[in-house]
Amino acid sequence: MKIKKGDKVKVITGKDKGKSGEVLRAFPQTGKVLVDGVAIAKRSIRGTQGQTGRVVERAMPIDASNVMLIDPETKSITRVGYRVEDGKRVRIAKASNHVLK
Repeated sequence: MKIKKGDKVKVITGKDKGKSGEVLRAFPQTGKVLVDGVAIAKRSIRGTQGQTGRVVERAMPIDASNVMLIDPETKSITRVGYRVEDGKRVRIAKASNHVLK
């Protein structure tokens, strides 16, 4: 999976199309990512002894194919590629050809 934790991404399809945020967590086995402020769902929390029940909003995972990386240099969306530099494989932004962190 080419999207990693800490990347800035933009949603390109779905109900949250056009929103952007930072990847909080990546799930490579299922191909999903958790993006801050995107795919918010309401979940009920049962009341326990001493606490009342409430409704909380949580970010839900979305498919990694529905997001694209925002290039830190040009601030536009870009695809991710790989290149070998000094014997190490590094990620690059295809639009600007800059190395990503």
